[in-house]
Amino acid sequence: MATEAHCAYCFESLAASLEKRPALSLRQVEALWKKYNASSTTTDTVEADADPPAKPAAISRLLSPASGSSSSVASTPSGSTISGASSAGTSEDHPLFVTWNAMSRSGDKRLRGCIGTFEPLDLEEGLGSYALTSAFDDTRFTPITSRELPSLQCAVTLLTNFEPTPNSDPLAWDIGTHGIRLSFTYHGRRYGSTYLPDVAREQGWTKEEALASLMRKAGWSGRKDDWQKVGLKVIRYQGKKVSLEYNEWKEWREWVEEEMADK
Repeated sequence: MATEAHCAYCFESLAASLEKRPALSLRQVEALWKKYNASSTTTDTVEADADPPAKPAAISRLLSPASGSSSSVASTPSGSTISGASSAGTSEDHPLFVTWNAMSRSGDKRLRGCIGTFEPLDLEEGLGSYALTSAFDDTRFTPITSRELPSLQCAVTLLTNFEPTPNSDPLAWDIGTHGIRLSFTYHGRRYGSTYLPDVAREQGWTKEEALASLMRKAGWSGRKDDWQKVGLKVIRYQGKKVSLEYNEWKEWREWVEEEMADK
């Protein structure tokens, strides 16, 4: 299951790329994110008791090579990639996708990049790579710039439980629970595309509307009401999206820098 620390690592990877600096590894981010939230909870509790807050563990230990951390990956993987998607792997190898949204002051969000993979990848490699691929290489949008960082929200989804729809029924999936990956042949040409589990619910679509829209996304040019005449192969899958906004990452990153300066 995706976590806020995964989102923080994607922010770290993107910011490091834009700022031309080394990025913390996923293991480092996870350890520091846990320590930061634990210290925040301790501080809140101690302030209520009017006692001094406990000092967090030495950050030098969390950042030391002995912790087993590895350097973050900034290259784009050569596996199968699609816009807005990612089949289940081992406990540490996952298909995944990274989504970047631009948030307005009123709270509205606008998609700025969404790319993922169906190939199970090590999270260090996959999140680090697709954080950048989604930010810079989604051909639907211009690359994200450093000026946009403060307006961004990052969302991560790790996908699981891939299975064909029962009885080959293209409607045998549940809105809000399943993502769908469809493929079909039309006029001798093969098509394929996917929508993640949250898409149909956020758009307020019925299952039929979601399928027709997904076929359009794949490049199908038939009449909207003719989607049932096309032989669709539908794979359903699951995955819970977890998101984090820039200001949340920035507060954590400033805490990290202060702790590093004290060592």
